Amino acid sequence: RAPPARHFTMHRLWIIFTQAVTVSVAVLFVVSTLKPEWTGERPALPSVTIQESTAPASVAGVRPVASYSDAARAALPAVVHIFTSKEVKAQRHPFADDPLFRHFFGDRLDNRPQQRASGLGSGVIVSPEGYVLTNNHVIEAADEIEVALNDGRKLPARIVGRDPESDLAVLQIKSDGKLKAITFGRTEQLRVGDVVLAIGNPFGVGQTVTMGIVSALGRSHLGINTFEDFIQTDAAINPGNSGGALIDTAGTLVGINAAIYSRSGGSLGIGFAIPVSLARSVMEQIIQNGSVTRGWIGVEVQAITAELADSFGMVSSEGTLISGVMRGSPAERAGVKPGDVLLAVEGRKVNDPQAMLEAIAALAPGRKAGFELRRGKEKLELKVEIGRRPALSRAD
Repeated sequence: RAPPARHFTMHRLWIIFTQAVTVSVAVLFVVSTLKPEWTGERPALPSVTIQESTAPASVAGVRPVASYSDAARAALPAVVHIFTSKEVKAQRHPFADDPLFRHFFGDRLDNRPQQRASGLGSGVIVSPEGYVLTNNHVIEAADEIEVALNDGRKLPARIVGRDPESDLAVLQIKSDGKLKAITFGRTEQLRVGDVVLAIGNPFGVGQTVTMGIVSALGRSHLGINTFEDFIQTDAAINPGNSGGALIDTAGTLVGINAAIYSRSGGSLGIGFAIPVSLARSVMEQIIQNGSVTRGWIGVEVQAITAELADSFGMVSSEGTLISGVMRGSPAERAGVKPGDVLLAVEGRKVNDPQAMLEAIAALAPGRKAGFELRRGKEKLELKVEIGRRPALSRAD
């Protein structure tokens, strides 16, 4: 028999509904695939794994240096340890002159063994011939000097010459084996902020490398040496580092470590090195002549302060006041008088006693140099024959 009409109608409606749903899903799939913007969705991006560098960021595109081992390896064989000793007289017994004590002990109080004082420092081999550059204060007054090489050999050394005014000295050692000499750098290429390494033997612990930067250049008026033009660095320099090498990141010598500013005896981050340009000039003169020759005219000078300028009625405070002239000196023979103000030497202006000292010292003895002076309100031009600077003289 025929199905009821109601059952037939519901069946047809279900078929129409399922077909409509199927078509709607198909349309939605096509639209979301081909035109996702119509649905307000954004297409998914491909998955990418990002590996971030753990190295420190570079500055101005320059790759940071991870190690200075190459520089240290190049210079270490040329840096040596210097051991010195000298005989020190034993203190006289307080009762040595007492007749009663001398009756019982005789001369035994005067015949006690002498004591020996020892010191240590560092040095730099500057030539395969065995010349070693160091500080004068390292080997001053030493009776015996022994140099310990990087490879462990210990050799006796002789003093070739000393220059106390620049605190430099040259030694020489003799070796059967080959000696590694350091490469000289150029001080004029050194800049504030450059990385430098200090190599030496601090406190006698052994060869040590410390790192820092160039804190300042041309430091003077420190009262350390007569002639000062120091490189200041924060690379740790301690007792025993004196005479050691200050090198750049290429391993070339840029200075000789000389002094520190310290209240405790240890490093406070303020160290001073003699620039290689000055050290080389002194070294070459010592090797060739056994000493350093500098110019001298025989005057005493002082800086011109504002108060001094007012008291002397000077029109300006430029130049250096000549407070004294030595008898028979080159300056006296040329007509220089106390009270004159020196303005320039060979066209080089001198604004303080240190600048004057360096300008005159740089002149060769025996030549005549032009001096510009002011006497009262009058300017003078004098020719002065340069003499040879006496050893350890403080006069110019």
